[in-house]
Amino acid sequence: MKEILKYAGCFVCGDQNDIGLKAKFLWDGKKAICEIPADTKFEGYKNIFHGGIVSTLLDEIMIKALLAEDVFVVTAEMTIRFKKPVFIGDKLRFEGWKTGQRGPLFMTEGKAVNQDGEIVAEASGKYIRPKTDLGRQLLDSLE
Repeated sequence: MKEILKYAGCFVCGDQNDIGLKAKFLWDGKKAICEIPADTKFEGYKNIFHGGIVSTLLDEIMIKALLAEDVFVVTAEMTIRFKKPVFIGDKLRFEGWKTGQRGPLFMTEGKAVNQDGEIVAEASGKYIRPKTDLGRQLLDSLE
């Protein structure tokens, strides 16, 4: 597996963002993978990992699945289905993969699984290639 490109200042994957998740994303040739513990720094209710962080990680895992294939996009739409709560201390595995493409629009799916193999959340996303200078800005920010 190889590490997927990142931006050092990114809240999710940046290793130089002091308040970020510092998540590492790998590519197995078919899907993006990330394993991360549910840290107390990102607690929502007491002993429960914040759903917004789960959402953020699902967005990132789906976009990384495209980035791993040199497809540079931004999020256009995302749907998330929460299945089970994530408790502080749980070990999470996120997986994301491409499901289709129509012109500049890419479709993806992703899931989050806990240490017991239970799906805690699922997502689908639509991502689009930027048409403006934003595309160049995205490329310039990656390592």
